[in-house]
Amino acid sequence: MRKRKRFELDENELPKKWCNILPDLPKPFPPPLSPATNEPLNPKDLEVLFAKELIKQEIAKESDIAIPEAIREMLQDIRPSPLIRANSLEEFLKTKVRIYYKYEGERSPTGSHKVNTAIAQAYYNAKEGTETLTTETGAGQWGSALAYSSQLLDLNCQVMMVRASYDQKPHRRTIMELYGAKVYPSPSSKTEFGKKLLNSDPRHPGSLGIAISEAITLALQDEQTKYSLGSVLNHVLLHQTVIGLEAINQFRMAENDFPDFVVGCVGGGSNFAGLAYPFIREKLRNGYEMQAVAAESTAASKMSDGDYRYDFGDTANMTPLLKMYTLGSDYIPPPIHAGGLRYHGVAPSLSVLINTGHVTPYKYTQQTAFEAAEIFTKSEGIIPAPESSHAIVAVIDIAREHKDEELSIIFNLSGHGLLDLLGYQKYIANELE
Repeated sequence: MRKRKRFELDENELPKKWCNILPDLPKPFPPPLSPATNEPLNPKDLEVLFAKELIKQEIAKESDIAIPEAIREMLQDIRPSPLIRANSLEEFLKTKVRIYYKYEGERSPTGSHKVNTAIAQAYYNAKEGTETLTTETGAGQWGSALAYSSQLLDLNCQVMMVRASYDQKPHRRTIMELYGAKVYPSPSSKTEFGKKLLNSDPRHPGSLGIAISEAITLALQDEQTKYSLGSVLNHVLLHQTVIGLEAINQFRMAENDFPDFVVGCVGGGSNFAGLAYPFIREKLRNGYEMQAVAAESTAASKMSDGDYRYDFGDTANMTPLLKMYTLGSDYIPPPIHAGGLRYHGVAPSLSVLINTGHVTPYKYTQQTAFEAAEIFTKSEGIIPAPESSHAIVAVIDIAREHKDEELSIIFNLSGHGLLDLLGYQKYIANELE
């Protein structure tokens, strides 16, 4: 294994503004609709669930939104994250393609990129007097991040964890509970919707759509409680763009070796958007030549196989209607180990970019993702999260396809897989479902 070349920024070089993609989208952003009227939603209707400042960010027209200094100070404990040249992976693949990855799991206390928005959402809620945050989580990366950020800002936290991941990843649960969060398997007996599903199937594997419904239900039970979302909505993707903004500056350190391909995996879209949106903005504004690749699981292949239409963001149909690529809000994905990718829809802003041809979706099986993860582990020494492994498959495919070309790829290694070892154990034993 060769020594990895790293490109590091000082903490004072952390971005001072988030990148808002909405003003640069190639066609108008479709507004969320009220399910009662099918008319554009009044933003005030969201105040029962979200902090007011987050709602402003959801519909903001400014291209750059200032990051409050208090948030920057908290982010400086975990950022900037390194940009790393994957020399050993390149050698293994026998390719001339230069491969880089933004490693979000190295400094993050919970091991993934999710803390970037968790800190921001907890900060705005605490500032407005919220006492408790409720949320959903798939694999537990998001739930861990919000639990950490909640204790940082003296908030209570309640997490509905998709039952398949609740059973597969008990140590994620432990992390959340150590940070003081209350964690429930979803579907749960805490809500009428959860009880209904359990009555029909006591072993129901759950889904992110169901967990969202239950978390919203908890939030609506108390005026001092708000709901916090880990992906999909504009303000969530906005907060993640610190990843791509840092990466642009780090590539200037790498002899201006700007990427020809930008790759990320997609559950709801925040992981991919966090890295890719600043690069896509450069493409839309300045004609920068780059291909954006969004890797998803065949278990929830909404970008490749879904319909582009208005749909609910949750299974109980409690959310506004969002125009997005969707498999249907009642879709229950199989219980794969990449729990963060088990979502029926995708961010509306990312859906616009897919629909206009600015982002290309790739889809991969769980087996293929674990095979790519094994290659990456042996060559680069880092065990990737199963979600990130889907991006690694895409990188390997691109690097092999263009093996004799002087091209450059960056992907988002959005988290480590040290709490996903049950899945790896099953892969090694050839026992994947």
